[in-house]
Amino acid sequence: MRILVTGSSGHLGEALVRSLTAMHYNVRGIDRIAGPFTTDVGCLTEPGFVQRCMKDVETVFHAATLHKPHVETHSIQQFIDANVSGTLNLLQASVAAGVKRFVFTSTTSVFGEILVPPQDQPAIWITPEVMPVPKNIYGITKIAAEDLCRLFYKKNKLPCMVLRTSRFFPEADDSKSKRELYEDANLKVNEYLFRRIDIEDVVSAHLAAAERAEERGFAKYVISATTPFSPEDAHALQIDAPAVVQKYFPDYQQLYTRLNWKMQPSIERVYDNAKARMELGWKPVYDFGHILMLLKSGMDFRSPLAQQVGLKGYHDRVFEEGPYPVS
Repeated sequence: MRILVTGSSGHLGEALVRSLTAMHYNVRGIDRIAGPFTTDVGCLTEPGFVQRCMKDVETVFHAATLHKPHVETHSIQQFIDANVSGTLNLLQASVAAGVKRFVFTSTTSVFGEILVPPQDQPAIWITPEVMPVPKNIYGITKIAAEDLCRLFYKKNKLPCMVLRTSRFFPEADDSKSKRELYEDANLKVNEYLFRRIDIEDVVSAHLAAAERAEERGFAKYVISATTPFSPEDAHALQIDAPAVVQKYFPDYQQLYTRLNWKMQPSIERVYDNAKARMELGWKPVYDFGHILMLLKSGMDFRSPLAQQVGLKGYHDRVFEEGPYPVS
């Protein structure tokens, strides 16, 4: 079986190609940028290129995209071309080639405006059923691409699975205030409670989605580390997050003190992956508890795959403040 991975020179694309190759699949990686895990260099906006790459492909993992870090450096038209037109070309070529399953990497950024609750209100509990309200062109184009996937399932019976992944990038946070308040590793580990995931678990979610695609037809999932919290914690998380964490992990503070780390005072949203675990049989490993165990043992909290993929960056230049410009 031949598998096509788009964005194979990027974070997730490389991770997928590495993992699938190790599993002895016949993998074709495409990207507009050359790389050691990319077999075909070209743009998804070129229908002819996409069609040529689809020969004998049965499964498509569509990870290529312009991201949030590109919002201030790329035009609206470039986002539409890459994220919408590129996805359309890929879906059309998939139908023409008889592809059996299509897994689309979306993002929790599609929820946009609803991710910050009003003052004194409970933390927002995010499931796939929550209605997205994108706040920038990145979120808008990802929603449009999701809708194209739904359309191609409805009209052409192409099984399409949409995975709204939370943050897994290793780069520094885009918020200057957060970079000043927290050590980078401290901030990332905190986020495993509610809005981060290890790339190894992202890959396993994609594989699980591909396995169930023909059975499910079309579905959307939130892909994030398993949170220890429940919706009943939502109000307390906004008021005193450290106390809620202490309830679930009584000894976490001892470790944090030793590392000179701190828990953030408030958590404003929680991503819930329960639907993905239940319907896909997905078993993510890197949750907050597992990471505490690694840290206590003096080990790196990142998976071996995350360490192999490492930093990629999103631009060919360096910015004065932060990993990329933010409006």
